[in-house]
Amino acid sequence: MEVMNSPPFSAIDHVQLAAPAGCEAEARRFYGQMLGMQEIAKPPLLAKRGGVCFASGVVQIHIGIEEDFRPARKAHPALRCNDYDGLLARLRDAGVEVKEVDDIPDVRRAHVYDPFGNRTELVASLDSNV
Repeated sequence: MEVMNSPPFSAIDHVQLAAPAGCEAEARRFYGQMLGMQEIAKPPLLAKRGGVCFASGVVQIHIGIEEDFRPARKAHPALRCNDYDGLLARLRDAGVEVKEVDDIPDVRRAHVYDPFGNRTELVASLDSNV
């Protein structure tokens, strides 16, 4: 086996979450309006399949259509937040259930679920871990 001098990967390009057909409006409301991500265009061949893509800086979440959809209740993206407290307040005000967890010392984090039941973890930026 060849030893690599540098890591094989530099970043995660995107995370894809599954959702049921016809989910686009709800995905836009949750990921776009509530989380504050920007919708980005899907390539034309992929757009025919449905779904929608979002970005926030270099972070991308793609919502893809899965015929026999089941939500990801355990597997999840974890997003580091610039305004953790503000985002949690906005989500709560919008009626989203926010479950803050404290099982990792010195890490502020919460679990939220999209309209399809997929879990997303929100993590406070390092400078807001007090």
